[in-house]
Amino acid sequence: MRIRQRSDASILHADLDSFYASVEQRDDPALRGRPVLVGGGVVLAASYEAKACGVRTPMPGREARALCDTVLGRGRAVTVPPRFPAYTAASRAVFDVFYDTTPIVEGVSVDEAFLDVAGLTRISGPPVEVAARLRERIRAEVGLPITVGVARTKFLAKVASGAGKPDGLLEVPPERELEFLHPLPVRKIWGVGVKTEQRLAEAGVHTVGDMAALGESGLSALLGGSSGRHLYALSMARDPRRVDTARHRKSIGAQRALGRRVRAEADVEATLIAIVDGLGKRLRAADRLCRTVVLRLRFGDYERATRSRSLAEPTDSTTVLLALARDLFAEALPTIRDRDCTLIGLSLTNLSRPDAAQLALPLSPADGITEREEREGTSLDAVVDDLKNRFGSAAVTRGRLLGRHHGDDAPMLPD
Repeated sequence: MRIRQRSDASILHADLDSFYASVEQRDDPALRGRPVLVGGGVVLAASYEAKACGVRTPMPGREARALCDTVLGRGRAVTVPPRFPAYTAASRAVFDVFYDTTPIVEGVSVDEAFLDVAGLTRISGPPVEVAARLRERIRAEVGLPITVGVARTKFLAKVASGAGKPDGLLEVPPERELEFLHPLPVRKIWGVGVKTEQRLAEAGVHTVGDMAALGESGLSALLGGSSGRHLYALSMARDPRRVDTARHRKSIGAQRALGRRVRAEADVEATLIAIVDGLGKRLRAADRLCRTVVLRLRFGDYERATRSRSLAEPTDSTTVLLALARDLFAEALPTIRDRDCTLIGLSLTNLSRPDAAQLALPLSPADGITEREEREGTSLDAVVDDLKNRFGSAAVTRGRLLGRHHGDDAPMLPD
């Protein structure tokens, strides 16, 4: 069935500008106008003043500070530790404004979303006016800059918001879509990564217009049928996807930058345990079960390593998740010992709702965990979650983690 595309530019892509760094500048006036680096060992976010010096994320903090020193003079860059509770609160406040604008909101991550405002014209005016008021409200009520792209499709709205940064508003009228799109480099197209860009460049395709001129058959011959059809459709501004309010997260995760200082294995493992504790609580709060645990590592040369393991039955038990995470950590230890590990992260994937889980026959405990241990762990999870909800996340911790600071866990974006 062919889906009819809308005729007016009524999809907004709202994207907060340098989100973490903007929250820091909002909360500390002394940081405004200065190059701000969030995170010490590895830069998790950078203000636009820092980006103007060439800082990108993720980048080693030492390298980022050196860039700022070269451009602005020594000592100008300010490094601050991440404050994830503040970022979470800011994200919720922004999304409250989104939902107060229209009920048709598709969250993409903590700092961006698509909004469908097609039905608001009679009561709120044209979409571009809705977008302008949205930006004003977020600035006034949350204190953060946000860029909004307005277009007929999700793809073009996202490209428009990228072109409108920082702190801007850019509308792409339907009659000017190709005029806007075709001069852009091919990397602006969803699905064009480094390797695809290189293959296109070798074929003399550098802009979206070049891609459109090559045609669907040419792109398919170069990149394969599916990729060719997809990229040609986008090069011609065709994107029938709707703003999906039922979009469900496929995974949740967290990561911790370890910096370039060599750390003891026990310290790295303690960081992993703290991550698992936080993810277990988030999983239960979201009313989800997890079937697969993925360990992610990054090293000093920016190479990455991944280990994963799946359960026969999904779970939300911290005891079970920790057992799997420790198994994966043990598998990765030889690599960690041989190389400089600068980041450790964990993702919980293959998520499902509890009512979608089936009982296995015959009933069997999770890998390495007895039924009694799993049952007792589930009861303990409920008690610990309640205490943390009532008295704060620091109210209860493991003895293994006493005296250690693990406040820099960085939430990973939804897959």
